[in-house]
Amino acid sequence: MDPTQPSELVLLLVKIGYLTLLWAFVLLAVRAVRADLFDPARRRTRRGVAVGAGAQGAGPIPHRPRPAQPRPAAPAPSPPNAPNAYPPSKVVVTKGPLAGTVIPLTGEPITIGRAPDSTLVLDDDFASGRHARLVPHEGRWFVEDLNSTNGTFLEHTKVTTPMPVPLGAPVRIGKTVLELRR
Repeated sequence: MDPTQPSELVLLLVKIGYLTLLWAFVLLAVRAVRADLFDPARRRTRRGVAVGAGAQGAGPIPHRPRPAQPRPAAPAPSPPNAPNAYPPSKVVVTKGPLAGTVIPLTGEPITIGRAPDSTLVLDDDFASGRHARLVPHEGRWFVEDLNSTNGTFLEHTKVTTPMPVPLGAPVRIGKTVLELRR
């Protein structure tokens, strides 16, 4: 027997160790795929970021379909001496990289997001491509979230259905805050 050649016992132990590591890797890969497919907390993620309390360790989030949200009822027209008798004429960006930007309200919807064809193009990692829009309806403006990743907020309320925007109320999209003004 040549002293420079490993013994048969050493070769057998190396083979067994290699196969053990290989099977451990395969089992971990199967476990990860299974968790991605069947774990309800992981199913409720967007762009790899978990959403909801289940992501912070409070346990899995039960999967419940959202009930259909009705569109807001058409508001009654304002009498001439009502506070909304003088509708807003512009959108003003008050905070964020575009602070000071003014967009005149022409009666057409205003789209907001990172997409280059948006009316207000945001260079913000927290904004989606098509994040939100402002839509006129019977003399009032409504903000609508377009299924954005990080949400749209009117004052401190997350926008889940179209919501009327009062004059001067802050609408936050990522780092950008905007208001409707006369």
